Amino acid sequence: MCNRYRVSAKQIELAQKYGFDVDKLMPEPEPLPPPELFPKRLGWIVRKHDGERTLEAMKWGIPRHMKGKRGKPTVSYVTNVRNLESPFWRSTIANPHYRCLVPVTEFCEWSGEKGSKQEHWFSLPAAPIFTFAGIWRPTAEGNCYAFLTCEANPLVAPIHEKAMPVILHPEDYDRWLDGEAADACSLVAPFPSQLMCVSA
Repeated sequence: MCNRYRVSAKQIELAQKYGFDVDKLMPEPEPLPPPELFPKRLGWIVRKHDGERTLEAMKWGIPRHMKGKRGKPTVSYVTNVRNLESPFWRSTIANPHYRCLVPVTEFCEWSGEKGSKQEHWFSLPAAPIFTFAGIWRPTAEGNCYAFLTCEANPLVAPIHEKAMPVILHPEDYDRWLDGEAADACSLVAPFPSQLMCVSA
């Protein structure tokens, strides 16, 4: 699963890409997400607020509290969501308020065995900024987000056969943000390999 990606674009570039109000950008003195993202770090998401798209920084990874060994409480951070029928996610995905767009400039998958792993970076040549289908939730740790995954396409599968992030076409952004649950979930499909490239 994807647990490392990059967003090298500036806020103004994200505003131009996603069509939100430039005057509402986060002030520069505030903590801003780093260009390289790992779980539990701040990342950019775009969501609807009062009918308009807005850019926000949230922690990547939705905390899930469970009982561990000997009944002790444990917490894990869910960064990738695959099972859309899980009760844990169903109500979130069903509510458009909690759907978001996750800006990306490239994402990483790994190959090889432990100790000799090699990173592979995937991007879209025709889209310097592209978009994962995301969801977010308010939590005790603040607002947190994750993004959806699906079956890997023929470009990703040789490197990571289990899954790849759900990449949205620009014409589907509003369907993901506003659509009925069934229509939104129909967008969960592998992105065309011919529109992507990979570098080691």
